Amino acid sequence: MRILADENIPALPACFGGSGEIRTLPGRSIRQADLQDVDVLLVRSVTRVDGALLAGTPVRWVGTATIGTDHLDTHWLEQQGIAWASAPGCNAEAVADYVLAVLALAAVERGQALTDGTVGIVGFGNVGSRVHRRLQALGIETRVTDPPLAQDGVTGLVGLDEVLACDRIALHAPLVRGGGWPTEHLLDAGRIQALRPDQVLISAGRGAVVDNAALRERLEAADGGPWTALDVWEGEPLVDPRLARMVRIATPHIAGYSLEGKLRGTVMLALALNRWLAVGSEPSLEALVPEPATLDALAATLEETLLASYDPRRDTHQLRATLDCSRADRASAFDRLRRDYPVRRELGFHHLPAGGDPVLNRQLEAAGFTLIY
Repeated sequence: MRILADENIPALPACFGGSGEIRTLPGRSIRQADLQDVDVLLVRSVTRVDGALLAGTPVRWVGTATIGTDHLDTHWLEQQGIAWASAPGCNAEAVADYVLAVLALAAVERGQALTDGTVGIVGFGNVGSRVHRRLQALGIETRVTDPPLAQDGVTGLVGLDEVLACDRIALHAPLVRGGGWPTEHLLDAGRIQALRPDQVLISAGRGAVVDNAALRERLEAADGGPWTALDVWEGEPLVDPRLARMVRIATPHIAGYSLEGKLRGTVMLALALNRWLAVGSEPSLEALVPEPATLDALAATLEETLLASYDPRRDTHQLRATLDCSRADRASAFDRLRRDYPVRRELGFHHLPAGGDPVLNRQLEAAGFTLIY
């Protein structure tokens, strides 16, 4: 079996080496000509997989090592009898880690505690539900909106306007164009203009859920607009340089880029391919993940400990260093930052010695850390 994979997918030999010959390419560079002798295609979100890419090729199985599938034309794939799989939830813990770190930074910069105020969550899927669970464990009042789930009878959900009135807003909706519940520009000019300067806005789902031009205009207003963190952008890999300089946190679509999240995605695809092939081999995450990271001592506060494990300002500095380049160089730099992203461990794989403050210990465990007593 001949396999072509995005070069950013880790552990390919360990998970797919027994299935056939593996070749890799940059995800944005994969073209139809590259697939003339390929049976299995493994991608991430940067590769659009549709008839234009696959028609006339021998590809019969497509896997995306991502939560989202908006880059796959699944209807066309199914019409052609091409099997496909994704990795739902593979990096959801990592995105929840990212959101908590950003909330911690916003709290520190505003002289508050992470547990102060309300948090509104847009989208209650794999990521949104995990963010909600951790915030609830920390005692933070949350409000969640997800119209499709509400229509299916899920209780406890509220309307979008109620969520957008919260002190802090986290966007985790998938990108949906058309249909009954479209999310493209869900935060349109009107909703963005209504955001207050005392609010925090975090977008770590899909870039086009937010009208980026309208957000830039809001941040240019005299009051400065909301404290904003963007991990996803319209037009990736090209980001709006003005907007990237104006938001407080600007990261290159790496919220889910934990070591464990990447490996989990690869394992999930390998298991799905093995099921399709009806073979019994079962790669495991445990066999691939290294020993947990250890922090020698707790910081004095929950916020400081979160930022010691991951500080989004580092990634912001790296992205902003590319903004004065030409368009082509900026696009290449965005992809390079993702390709060469340093190892980041999920909070659950950070082992901390328990301290003498039982309240802080409970907070750290609620946030997702593993404490050693």
